[in-house]
Amino acid sequence: MRLKIAKSKSSTLFYIIESTYINKKHSTRTVEKLGTLEEVKIKAKGEDPYSWAKKYAEQLTIQDKENKREIIKYFSQSKLIDKNVKQYFNAGYLFLQKIYYDLGINNICNSIKDKYQFHYDLNNILSNLIYSRIIYPSSKLKTLESSKNFLEQPNFTYNDILRSLEVLSKESDYIQSELYKNSLKYFKRNDKVLFYDCTNYFFEIEDEDDFRKYGKSKENRPNPVVGMGLFLDGDGIPLTFDTFEGSKNEQGTLKPLEEKIINDFNNPMFVVCTDAGLSSIANRKFNNTNNRKFVTTQSLKKLKQFLKEWSLDLSKGWHLPGIDKTFDISKLRDDEELINKYYDKIFYKERRIKEDGIEQRLIITYSPKYQEYQKNIREKQVQRAINIIEKNPKKIKSNNENDPKRFIEVIPTTKGGEVAETNNYMLDQEKIDDEALYDGLYAVCTNLEDNVEEIIKINKRRWEIEESFRIMKSEFKARPVYLSREDRIKAHFLTCFLSLVIFRYLEKKLDEKYTVSQIIDTLKNYNLNLLGNDYIPSYTRTNLTDMLHTLYNFRTDYQIISEKNIKKICKQSKK
Repeated sequence: MRLKIAKSKSSTLFYIIESTYINKKHSTRTVEKLGTLEEVKIKAKGEDPYSWAKKYAEQLTIQDKENKREIIKYFSQSKLIDKNVKQYFNAGYLFLQKIYYDLGINNICNSIKDKYQFHYDLNNILSNLIYSRIIYPSSKLKTLESSKNFLEQPNFTYNDILRSLEVLSKESDYIQSELYKNSLKYFKRNDKVLFYDCTNYFFEIEDEDDFRKYGKSKENRPNPVVGMGLFLDGDGIPLTFDTFEGSKNEQGTLKPLEEKIINDFNNPMFVVCTDAGLSSIANRKFNNTNNRKFVTTQSLKKLKQFLKEWSLDLSKGWHLPGIDKTFDISKLRDDEELINKYYDKIFYKERRIKEDGIEQRLIITYSPKYQEYQKNIREKQVQRAINIIEKNPKKIKSNNENDPKRFIEVIPTTKGGEVAETNNYMLDQEKIDDEALYDGLYAVCTNLEDNVEEIIKINKRRWEIEESFRIMKSEFKARPVYLSREDRIKAHFLTCFLSLVIFRYLEKKLDEKYTVSQIIDTLKNYNLNLLGNDYIPSYTRTNLTDMLHTLYNFRTDYQIISEKNIKKICKQSKK
């Protein structure tokens, strides 16, 4: 900062100015107006006004370097704000940007750009697609507009986005494998236990094509869908994914992705945890060789009769981890005192079975807490079934195994087999009682030789992959998808996958103390108002924002932040 003196015929004015560099142009701006010569003499208190003003400029320079300078702004009630000048910007993306650069995704983009020699900035496009997917989820066209809310402005067009999607689709496997390698340097990965599951995403179209096909929609929508298979590591961090035609059997998607992990990620030995729907005999056999293992849920109702009877027998053979005796837990069905005593305990029993040439351990667990949960769910469904019988019996048609209408029995009013004009409806108590037999019980099959506690612990973490799909569908609004070309659709899901990776790492850094919605809302509302060339926070300072500032070693929650410091923070987020 330096002193500027402007002289005219009638007066001498003193200013403190500083050099600026905006939009690649050098300029100066006024930091403070000291006033006329007479006013400065008063401030100098007998000292030479010129010498005092120079010293004052030097003091401001020192204070500015230490971020202790008081910033003075002048406003007029009669002066309009500038037209078409944005007054606020989002800075929440900076925390995501730090993870993006720490994971080296910028270098991956630069390598791809060197390969194709295109003119647009792939790194700028992909990073904005990711930040916007988390903070301002919307279509690709709207993403371009929402990116202009960020402190750092986008340097691409909508056509650049569409062109980049084609490249991202081609390089999806390369991006995922390089990201995995980079992540090993960033965060210790638990990649010896992997979780796999599938979901699908619907499209707002009537007719299917080669990729978007009619299948069983997870949301029970009548639209064509595209499937996604996703692997998470043992800590819930996404590892890899792939997309497939909506009509494809999900069981066939596991092996190709595992081979990708083995070959591209150089990770040949791991335990795969899946639900029963993905655990075909072929998949179990594939994970019964070369030191690979599996843990999969098992439908009790689909067991062979003798195994089902053994599983439902609560009178003998049950254990508690760490206790060297067996238990009879049959009284836990209805003895409130015993239920309360063992409410948080998990009993188990196991046996070895051989199915289709594969030797496995069948582990059955029983939890009074889980029993109460299942009982409460069923009671609510039974009540809904009663309401349907009373209010709208003509629309009784069960859609799936979890539909409350499965508890309704339809009885013709005529005898002798004639077609009835009217029907009677009543609760199917036998079906209700049959389902109650399974309350609290859960089955797992595995070829692991670990102790039961570890196997139960592995399987309990399956909820994280279900939550990951929920985050992509709800918070990230990954569906419905409005793209039509297969390569662009695949690129869209790649950006959703990368967004999930970055968001999960942010959760880990925050020690999983905050909910998904709390984090996203904080990032979305983390805005700064433009005040001349400086910025004023317009977000609420909370424990979460304090934690973010501590983790990332910068703060924007001062009363005012200079443009120079904002530039420094933006630069720091890319190191």
